[in-house]
Amino acid sequence: MTEIITSPHNKFIKLAASLKQKKYRDELGLFIVEGVRLVEEAAQSDWRVETCIYTTAALEQGRVQAIIADLESKNCRIIQVTASIYDKITDTKEPQGILAIVEKCTYQLDELPTREEKPFLVVLDELQDPGNVGTIIRTAAAAGCTGVILTKGCADVFAAKAVRSSMGSIFQVPIFEGLNTSEVISYVEQHEIDLLATSLESSNVYFKVDLSKAVAVVFGNEGNGVSRALLAYAKDRLYIPLFGHVESLNVAASAAVILYEVVRQRQ
Repeated sequence: MTEIITSPHNKFIKLAASLKQKKYRDELGLFIVEGVRLVEEAAQSDWRVETCIYTTAALEQGRVQAIIADLESKNCRIIQVTASIYDKITDTKEPQGILAIVEKCTYQLDELPTREEKPFLVVLDELQDPGNVGTIIRTAAAAGCTGVILTKGCADVFAAKAVRSSMGSIFQVPIFEGLNTSEVISYVEQHEIDLLATSLESSNVYFKVDLSKAVAVVFGNEGNGVSRALLAYAKDRLYIPLFGHVESLNVAASAAVILYEVVRQRQ
């Protein structure tokens, strides 16, 4: 049953507004997805959608009606609000009038496939830009990666910008947050996975390295690159040759190039 809320002081409106801050996302284990496509992706996933908030205008779309019906069948709380109230909780410049509060889904490394199944992992090492984090997760999902590992110091994968940049891919690939570099090293060592680090120094051209085996490819901080510990442990270092007067590629662009080389070699 749909609840109609007309007060900006309602507890659910306050909850949605609070989730703009990482502090409350972490405390409550909840985050926001906004927009028709992202709410649709959340509804179709195995993740629990706790609440859906929409405007009267948004309900004029048949696609939104279908999303609401789907979520109602899953016992999701459905709330209709005015455009003025929605504006207080939206995080976008041109809102589509629908958002969902979703419960975070946590994964453990021991849930990943064994070496015999040739894991294809992405490690994001202290990336700071949530847009880069989300974009790489989207690419990882498209390339069929087994999972994405985020070391401590990475931007929050559940921040609005990261969620938007992933275009719903956070629901499609397992994500492992907040690992120490020592935990990453221990895991790949235990499971005999080749750790490969992207680096401009002492590296091999990415397409000359054997990427057909079980691999974990590390992409480093936008300014400082991969951390010393992971560089030192890496079985090999990869770089993308640049032929123009360009110092480097954006980390998300680099990830797309290298991840699809893994795909190519595995065909």
